Amino acid sequence: MRIEQLTFTRFIAAIAIVVFHFGRESQLFSNDYVDFIFNNANVGVSYFFVLSGFVMIIAYCEKNLSFFDYLKNRFARIYPVYILAIILWLVGKTLHDINKVDLFLNVTMLQSWFSERAQTINYPGWSLSVELFFYVSFPFLLNYIYNKKSLKAITIVILGFWLISQLLYHAIIYNRFSVPIYTVNDIFYHPIMHFNEFLIGNLTGLYFLKKNVVQYNKNYLPHLVLLFLFLLVLLKFKIGLNFHNGLLAIVFVPIIYLLSCSKDMISKIISKKPFVFLGEISYSIYILQVPIWLFLTDYRLKKYFGLNEDLEITLAFMVRLFILIVFSSFCYLYIEKPLRKKIKFYF
Repeated sequence: MRIEQLTFTRFIAAIAIVVFHFGRESQLFSNDYVDFIFNNANVGVSYFFVLSGFVMIIAYCEKNLSFFDYLKNRFARIYPVYILAIILWLVGKTLHDINKVDLFLNVTMLQSWFSERAQTINYPGWSLSVELFFYVSFPFLLNYIYNKKSLKAITIVILGFWLISQLLYHAIIYNRFSVPIYTVNDIFYHPIMHFNEFLIGNLTGLYFLKKNVVQYNKNYLPHLVLLFLFLLVLLKFKIGLNFHNGLLAIVFVPIIYLLSCSKDMISKIISKKPFVFLGEISYSIYILQVPIWLFLTDYRLKKYFGLNEDLEITLAFMVRLFILIVFSSFCYLYIEKPLRKKIKFYF
């Protein structure tokens, strides 16, 4: 099963993260009306993790999953562009001062497990290191838990794990509890600390598959608007809470669930091919953002586009963003999709 209206939301989250990394100095995103949104837009990664858990259930729940075939398909999906981003980063750095340990951990997607290594090399890649842990865990979860245990028991365990994760995470980042070897900063990126997001997405998918078919044809747009406004309130008034570890699942879960069920006008529009395509290239946008910014230096913007970033910050950002989207489209069509097919065929 494929739920098209969810695909475009990945594009929105990816663009928000790009703004968080590179666009917050622009007056377009730093004014008093919206700056609180983009200063917290890294929560888009948390949305990716919850959505990933949901999509995995929708795609595979009715199957007895083969560990090798599943990982091969996941590898084919994420690794070609992931390694391309590392290569481009290395070229952009002209191979100077490259730490061999960092390079090894990034190529093997293990960086998030090691202290002070998560954001080395192409730093958005830390989330793919986390995703790899999810992927390796999922066949076991599906074959031995989700397909064999009652939904009630699964719900209790996952919600309990989610709650414990939130309490432990906040205890660590506010120095009420420490973890040997790891720094507080390491905890932001550690796979175990983000596992609750994937699991809560799995649980949402399990409930979605068991829902009444009548719910498919309802208009949930008013509910979705209220949820979006609630999200804005949470981002505006954080009251000491940190949302990097899945706390916003309280909003992301109902958004994903209701958007999947809704047959409103907006859902129909974002299910159209152009919007779905933008969602499909969101992974490339996310993982290639740093190499693109690395190549498009202030000097090159001035030389080829006549832009002075000190005076035209917003325009410089938009030019880079446009090039990132175009390049990501090219990568999706001519690198990601063809290599995915070849890997699946030959292996």
